[in-house]
Formats: sequence, structure tokens, C-alpha cells
Amino acid sequence: MGMALKATSKIHQYRDKPEIDLTGPDGNAFALLSMVRGFCRDLGRDPKPIMDEMIAGDYENLVKVFTKEFGKFVTLHKQEAV
Repeated sequence: MGMALKATSKIHQYRDKPEIDLTGPDGNAFALLSMVRGFCRDLGRDPKPIMDEMIAGDYENLVKVFTKEFGKFVTLHKQEAV
């Protein structure tokens, strides 16, 4: 979880968005919720409404809300099995 977002201006400087593999350890619900707290802290936002919306449904809802809120900053994907 070393993807700290320090300032909005720095966020927009990313050429390639950080990627989160939903099948890996950073893709579990607790890790994504933890990232929300960190992203919101860095962006000066209150994480509670986002987290409440994320946990109001199943895992797919959690990912959908995360993507809606932070998809312009990070890319979520599922690693293909080989």
C-alpha cells in the first residue's frame, strides 16, 4: 500500500496511474478501505461517506464506488491466471 497521494497537483502529474491488482493483497476489501482513508486524507476529504457507500453492498459495490471516487487516480484490474 505504498501509493500515498500527497497533493492534488501531484496526483494530476501522474503519466501512468498506479495499478491495484484486485486478485492480490491490495485488492481485498480492507486494503481498499484503508486506501480510501489515505487518499481522502491527502485530498482533504472526509472518508466516512465514501466508506459508508462502499460497505453498503457487496464486494462488487465496494469496487464500483472505489472506482467512481478514485478511478482517475488509480487503475483497478484483475490479474489473469496463467
